[in-house]
Amino acid sequence: MPRIAYVNGRYVAHADAFVHIEDRGYQFADGVYEVCEVARGFIVDMPRHLGRLNRSLTELSIDWPVTRGVLPIILSEVIRRNHVTDGLVYLQVTRGVASRDFVFPAADTKPSLVVTARKADPAAAAKRAESGIKVITVPENRWDRVDIKSVGLLPNVLAKQKAKEAGAQEAWFVDADGTVKEGGSSNAWIVTGDGVLVTRPAEHGILRGITRTTLFEVAAKLGLKIEERGFSVAEAKAAREAFISSATTIAMPIVAIDGAPVANGHPGSITLSLRQAFFDVAEKSPA
Repeated sequence: MPRIAYVNGRYVAHADAFVHIEDRGYQFADGVYEVCEVARGFIVDMPRHLGRLNRSLTELSIDWPVTRGVLPIILSEVIRRNHVTDGLVYLQVTRGVASRDFVFPAADTKPSLVVTARKADPAAAAKRAESGIKVITVPENRWDRVDIKSVGLLPNVLAKQKAKEAGAQEAWFVDADGTVKEGGSSNAWIVTGDGVLVTRPAEHGILRGITRTTLFEVAAKLGLKIEERGFSVAEAKAAREAFISSATTIAMPIVAIDGAPVANGHPGSITLSLRQAFFDVAEKSPA
């Protein structure tokens, strides 16, 4: 059965979908996106994802492609047509199709909307969490507005490819002063020796991850303290635990950074407890 996508007002088989040659997302990366986890037949934290989408669109002066109330209906329909119970749903909005010009097109240019969904194996994700992942560090080389979830992700692509070639699964961007910012597609966390969770403040320099936000509530439920502050690569390597968070990984333990083991080189109990409690705390919308 072919996968079904929603493309600018139509549900189509992927083989029949196309991107217009003058779509500004294709020519300028002039667009934004969101990824929501689908778990056990629910869309996880959808209101927060739509809130962040609204912020990204506002920061780039892109109009909503459909009304905010209609978009959840489209997401649910794409999930239903693809028979996704566990997986993800991806949505992308660009400034639309217009003759190539750097300045914004005419005000009546309609934004483009694409929504896709695909299945994932939760057992495989759980197995990966049992063994943990490895990360490498790379110098920060992205534009300053990484708080906007833009489709312009070339530095992230190159960083994650470098991680793959090094036998790792994620790359952390690091400032010139040695402070960790975030991963290529995730937020970065450590756990101190006394069990305090540390993650960089999201006011500037990183994306305010939706899973990151929900983990604050999970931590409160588990009685864990969180400090929002920067931490260095050296501190991360010496930490009790380290992990990443994202819609597709939840809380994923890190067992090595640049080849150096974190603690005993095995997933930490605090990270695994956050992962286990996440679904019970996250907001769930029927798919």
